[in-house]
Amino acid sequence: MAENVLKVLTYNIHKGFNIGNRKFVLHQIREALRITDADLLFLQEMQGEHTYKERKISDWPEKNQFEFIAEATWPFYAYGKNAIYDAGHHGNAILSKHEFLSWENINVSPLPWASRSLLHAAIKIAPAMPEVHIVCIHFGLLGGERRLQIKKLCDRIDSHVPHGAPLIVAGDFNDWLGRADHLLYDHLELKEIFLTTHGRYARTYPSWLPFMQMDRIYYRGLRPVACARLSHAPWHQLSDHAPLTAEFGL
Repeated sequence: MAENVLKVLTYNIHKGFNIGNRKFVLHQIREALRITDADLLFLQEMQGEHTYKERKISDWPEKNQFEFIAEATWPFYAYGKNAIYDAGHHGNAILSKHEFLSWENINVSPLPWASRSLLHAAIKIAPAMPEVHIVCIHFGLLGGERRLQIKKLCDRIDSHVPHGAPLIVAGDFNDWLGRADHLLYDHLELKEIFLTTHGRYARTYPSWLPFMQMDRIYYRGLRPVACARLSHAPWHQLSDHAPLTAEFGL
């Protein structure tokens, strides 16, 4: 890949299970992700710990899921819990081939029983380039919940990201009706790369017959090069979401 192109991928990995939770497929997910050769992975529903599943599933990795996926390919990673329960926790993760300058997990949950967070990091790609801000999100299922979470995302970007800095916000927005557009476009001046390159949002859910527009990659301060939905084999047999991949010119 050319030095001036940044390849990113967003994917809800469904805690490493396939559609309907019938089979543990984290090993297959890791191999499929490696083949994409993405510089940055924005991953949602990453299982940080689950004591019951660790005992029950024979090929459960000894490492955390994000460390297991990152091994030998993405030397830098950050994980933020957004749901905590008796058996463990799950959340968002960013895996990177570029070093983190900083990262922070921010709670954006208005509801104690539906914990959500956004994971905000900054990376340095080359000494002569400005730092790139990246945000991994997984928003709630309820419209009122999402509106509050989008407002908190806007507040975070306004207060922590210089307006001229390159910025990528990616993840599972659960915004199948397109209600997030007003604040993301008008307030933050973000563009969505699949919409920019294909004229519509990507249909990413469910992965075997995608018709809902759930997963997105928003950006500003970068040049869009390409974007694709990965719905071919093996992706349609892994998580219940299809991943999106994008390339940006720096």
